[in-house]
Amino acid sequence: MSTSAHSPAPSVTPTATAVREGGQVTDQLVEANSRYAKDFRDPGMDAKPVLQVAIVACMDARLDLHAALGLELGDCHTIRNAGGVVTDDVIRSLTISQRALGTRSIVLIHHTGCGLESITEEFRQDLEREVGQRPVWAVEAYTDADQDVRQSMQRVRTSPFLLHTDDIRGFVFDVTTGLLREIQPAS
Repeated sequence: MSTSAHSPAPSVTPTATAVREGGQVTDQLVEANSRYAKDFRDPGMDAKPVLQVAIVACMDARLDLHAALGLELGDCHTIRNAGGVVTDDVIRSLTISQRALGTRSIVLIHHTGCGLESITEEFRQDLEREVGQRPVWAVEAYTDADQDVRQSMQRVRTSPFLLHTDDIRGFVFDVTTGLLREIQPAS
């Protein structure tokens, strides 16, 4: 069960209740899928997004991108990670999206109150002490969402693997108002 910014979240979701009572979240999700599949009909869509756009956004559970942007199933590719940061893996996904599946536009979305603003690269050192191995990936923590959007825009613009770098726009989503604020690229 999910909630959207359009309606207040119930105080306790069935999934949250199941977790407290010793149930498994995955079991709840599989049950929900079973109910979904009963009425499912193949929409006959292609993997190529209708609007030829790829959206890179944070994985934060408060962002309901389809609702916030008025998107329907099949409209876009959605690539999500912690912070919505453009990493090597995001470049990989964008490259496949453009070169194999026809996208031309890229939208980058960070948001207010992101968890990456409250941690540091020390997180990796803590992990190394705990498990005995340092992660090969960077945390990509930041303190200024606007600047990190600019950095992500620059990473996309300068990637040699991407065919289309002329229509890249970046935004910060306000989790309290639901509005996007556009960020201008670094000059």
